[in-house]
Amino acid sequence: MMHRVYQQATFITGAHKISQLPADEGIEVAFAGRSNSGKSSAINRICGQKSLARTSKTPGRTQQINYFALDPQRHIVDLPGYGFAKVSDRMKKHWREALGTYLQERESLRGVVLMMDIRLPLNDFDRQMIEWCQRSEMPLHILLTKSDKLSRGAAGNVLQQVRQALAEEYGVEREQPWATVQLFSALKGVGLEDAWHRLDIWFGLANEAV
Repeated sequence: MMHRVYQQATFITGAHKISQLPADEGIEVAFAGRSNSGKSSAINRICGQKSLARTSKTPGRTQQINYFALDPQRHIVDLPGYGFAKVSDRMKKHWREALGTYLQERESLRGVVLMMDIRLPLNDFDRQMIEWCQRSEMPLHILLTKSDKLSRGAAGNVLQQVRQALAEEYGVEREQPWATVQLFSALKGVGLEDAWHRLDIWFGLANEAV
């Protein structure tokens, strides 16, 4: 069940540089993903709002770090999409360095939600994000988005393949995983309960009444 705090989410600021970020306090959960991964749609569905995060048919429109406040101490952070964005190599290098700094140094960051298009999982950017989280000892939760585009059996096969890759390539243990993965569809609402559950834990909402 959705905690009411997600429905209260409001945009507060966008930052082009790490130095422009809000004060490093409270709790933050960052959403990351390749430019066509459905990141904005996932944020909107999770928060029960249609236009909280800007969606576009043109991939890569998110070119700053956008902050959404759930309450004064809890924030969702929408990181720049990367991959198909039509920006210069210089800008890509800037965001690559900024994201690395943010993930490794942000004290209030409690976890990263990484969106992967279920039809194109574990691309170079995905792997870079996983490696950043591994190196920073940052909890990671992967949403295999657009799962409605595949049959249930095919989607389940991709889910198992990604879990196997996490175990074999990144040492993720089943008993105490620092990285978890699930199926998700913003369009059909697949996986919403699981996504809310993970966010509730990170935001300290798991034991609060909804």
